[in-house]
Amino acid sequence: MVSIIYSDEFLEHKTGMLHPERPERLTAIVKALKNFPDNGQLQWHLPTPVQQRHSSLMTLLEKVHSQSYLEAVAEIANKGGGYLDGDTPVSARSYDVALLAVSAWLDGVDLVLANNNPAFVIARPPGHHAESKRGMGFCLFSNAAIAAHYALEKPDINKVAILDWDVHHGNGTQEIVETNPNIIYCSLHQSPCYPGTGYDNERGNYNNVLNLPMSPGSSIAIYQPTFEQKVVPFLTNFQPDLLIISAGYDANKDDPLAGISLLPEDYGLFTEYCLQITHKILFGLEGGYDLPSLSKSVVATINRCL
Repeated sequence: MVSIIYSDEFLEHKTGMLHPERPERLTAIVKALKNFPDNGQLQWHLPTPVQQRHSSLMTLLEKVHSQSYLEAVAEIANKGGGYLDGDTPVSARSYDVALLAVSAWLDGVDLVLANNNPAFVIARPPGHHAESKRGMGFCLFSNAAIAAHYALEKPDINKVAILDWDVHHGNGTQEIVETNPNIIYCSLHQSPCYPGTGYDNERGNYNNVLNLPMSPGSSIAIYQPTFEQKVVPFLTNFQPDLLIISAGYDANKDDPLAGISLLPEDYGLFTEYCLQITHKILFGLEGGYDLPSLSKSVVATINRCL
């Protein structure tokens, strides 16, 4: 059984005409999962409304993001919208929707720990480029980092690992967690590519960062040994109590925003490697902009968990 956390409210983050991070990304995934042969093994959940956890949610957000940044995002939304940078629009409802996305990631943590089975958060806006004091790269709040901090508040969770297989380096996640000895961060990402960060000599304050830059054109023939020889040992040696995956699917060959040559079924293999480490896995959507390969990749990920 896999828990799925989703709400139509995530479609209300409006990014404008022709923006690649669009609501249709989610509707394509949901449609694919509804038509999935084993969809009876999926448990669908609505995220906890922000009002129900508002105080604790804001306390958690302020651990990760500066208060001035949070206020800036809210102000842009309250004025009807604007931009954090050239790529990152904020619409009238974006602040509220981004808070709900964070709540969904927290629900994902709770469901994984309650069921000892994976959960998948189908939410937007994504988060791994959002740094402590600024949003960028389509991202408002650092969902994976916030979820990791939330998990560490749980009595049986002492160590959290974050694996980021999005094609772009999660500069925000790394910036936020690299000073925490109880969190490790591993990223496989195209280099050179946006945002131009994630060098392999970066280790974090506690040797808790592993960046694995991948050359343009890399296929599963390169990714598979990288997983076996570097990713899996790094995660296994840490012995995490929870594994959070920043599940971006823009390393697909058909994706318009990068140049890696993975196929949707390759994400099933990545998932299998992760399940060898722990079944306590929270997947949360990051990138992926070609709708057919995105939806097929999510199905491949979830199918391997069943």
